[in-house]
Amino acid sequence: MQANPKQWEKEIAAFEAADRKRFPRPGGIVFVGSSTIRIWKSLEKDFPGYNTLNRGFGGSQLPDSTHFAPRILLPYQPRQIVLFAGTNDINAKRTPRQVAQDFSDFVVTVRQLLPRTRLSFIELTSSPSRWAQRDAVVETNRIIQRLCQRNGVDFIPVREKLFGPTGEPRPELFITDKLHLNADGYKILAEAVRPFLSR
Repeated sequence: MQANPKQWEKEIAAFEAADRKRFPRPGGIVFVGSSTIRIWKSLEKDFPGYNTLNRGFGGSQLPDSTHFAPRILLPYQPRQIVLFAGTNDINAKRTPRQVAQDFSDFVVTVRQLLPRTRLSFIELTSSPSRWAQRDAVVETNRIIQRLCQRNGVDFIPVREKLFGPTGEPRPELFITDKLHLNADGYKILAEAVRPFLSR
């Protein structure tokens, strides 16, 4: 199933309305992507002093972040962009190679808009509710990690921290929907991301 950016127009417009009331300080770190970013409520507290901005939206797919980059990334002139997106794409039956191509399109778009901005990608994870998709997630990560190495993009590994010794997700780190992280899960995610952030 192809992404449909129009379905997120209200959320993007809400960002723009908030910006008109109080525009975020430019030059910070923008976190963008799907609901894992959107519901990261402790983002500012997890990274004090980093001037972070949350621009996650909906249950978006990678092409959605690419489509809206001129509106939710470019205006802030960030020194760094941290992206987490791709799991909804896999859930929508996109193949690993298709997801990786969508990631490449995002990188190309951002490099055109913001050539000096550092790019970082958070490794995709298999949640308990989508455990059947784990092989596709692993393959997608493998391809995207290679693309990151070729294109000067940080690949932030998180699976080992969020998964137990058996390689399966730790259920105590997820809320009741078994899809999204709880506060303990976000604490671990923050610890994994922090070394990759630019001061």
